Amino acid sequence: MLTAASVHDSQVAIPLMEMSSKRVTYLYEIMDSAYDASAICQASADRNHQPIINPHTRRKSETQLPLLVKPQPQLCPAQAERYKIRTMVERVFGRLNDEFGADTIRVRGAKKVMAHLMFSVLALTVDQLLRLHP
Repeated sequence: MLTAASVHDSQVAIPLMEMSSKRVTYLYEIMDSAYDASAICQASADRNHQPIINPHTRRKSETQLPLLVKPQPQLCPAQAERYKIRTMVERVFGRLNDEFGADTIRVRGAKKVMAHLMFSVLALTVDQLLRLHP
């Protein structure tokens, strides 16, 4: 899903869940703390998925004494192990940005931007295939 730069990723989380659910069968929604919202968790549960979302630390005040600060919520060990899958996805996005030009898009229009990104994905795929068979 292609969105404007001013649109936060969490605003399209539920439509992406809907699209993904129609295409594949899966059990978990793995998201970072930016997606820690009750509406997103509820939408995931409504689809019989398990949301694994890193808890957001939402501080109310910087002046609280350390002894008065509540312990930060954490994922259970099973969820933490599944959450590690996100690092693979982040590495792919990092390579797309750093090595294949996804961070410097100099075209306008949704079709041109999507074409630029898909060529980046294609180049990354070819690079990975060449690494398998030198």
